[in-house]
Amino acid sequence: MIRFTVATVCYNASSTLRRTLQSVVTQEYPHIEHLIIDGASKDDTAQLVQQYLALYEGIEDGRTLVFRSEPDKGLYDAMNKALLQATGDYILFLNAGDKFHTSTTLSDIAAQLPASSDHNTLPAVLYGDTHLVDDNGKFLRARRLSPPEQLHLHDFVNGMLVCHQAFFARTDLARIEPYNLSYRFSADYDWCIRLMQQAEQRGLSLHNTHLVVADYLSEGLTTRHHKASLRERFRIMAHHYGLFTALAHHAWFVIRALIKR
Repeated sequence: MIRFTVATVCYNASSTLRRTLQSVVTQEYPHIEHLIIDGASKDDTAQLVQQYLALYEGIEDGRTLVFRSEPDKGLYDAMNKALLQATGDYILFLNAGDKFHTSTTLSDIAAQLPASSDHNTLPAVLYGDTHLVDDNGKFLRARRLSPPEQLHLHDFVNGMLVCHQAFFARTDLARIEPYNLSYRFSADYDWCIRLMQQAEQRGLSLHNTHLVVADYLSEGLTTRHHKASLRERFRIMAHHYGLFTALAHHAWFVIRALIKR
């Protein structure tokens, strides 16, 4: 059976983490490892997770919750810790406050994959769509960028068409492509591109689940540091697709923004 690792990296997130913990533990699909990688929070995060650790002790269907709390070098360093610790076939990152769209999200995805397939032939990436929600979990809107019917490596020249919270990476490939810590705000964009490069080199597919995978909070690290994130994304785009291509697409981004005013 396919096993999923859901990784949540957090710091002082007790006000939002419960929604994520509850979303994972109530998934109908049991073959789940939930990793909480905490940056030595000073709030009630540890106490909250302890409540759920006790809950998991009473569940005997194979799902597990793992809590790791220690200082780190930031968000992407914590994500790299999750990559090293993950035991699932696929890993998905859900931030504190994010949740799965429905209680059947993982079972619906697992049903699309052949249980007896050779692991080495499994898709490199499983992807879907996302919805934005407010602090109370109320739907705000669908994400502006939506995933294409068939994702290809070059598609990310148009931006991050698949949200990080809807991008399941095969763990064995993700582990050899850790997040680049030289990027502070957009390492996830670079990471997704490198995983798609791995897929192309190995002749592996990128599988569209045709599902809304996650509801995620509209206010995140990239949103709070929008200009710095855009500068990083330009550097990443130029690195992977070439400077001329990056300049041409960013000119179009500016024109598109002016047209929409």
